[in-house]
Amino acid sequence: MIAAVTADPLDQAMAERATLIQLCMYALDRARSTGVVERLTEGMSAIGVSSLRPDGSRFDPALHEAGGTLPTDDPALDGVIAETEVLGFADRDRILRAPVVTVYQLRKP
Repeated sequence: MIAAVTADPLDQAMAERATLIQLCMYALDRARSTGVVERLTEGMSAIGVSSLRPDGSRFDPALHEAGGTLPTDDPALDGVIAETEVLGFADRDRILRAPVVTVYQLRKP
């Protein structure tokens, strides 16, 4: 008779948590209702998962994914995030998904 291998309950719970977070991110990306978006955001925040919308921050390729650029004549805006195209998420200090952003780029003369 072969003994059944039992998973560590903590490992199983962490795996299930990760699966639920991925499902919530998927649902949040597709939600059309403001109320649903707010509820999902609140629920994720309650377990330590925050949404990342870095509008107005300086673009950092280690933290953000560039989805496109927006021309600007203002040198102060060059390299600043104009808008977030797709929300990013962090589980406490660990990035789950980098936000996809549009970055201001100085117009070439």
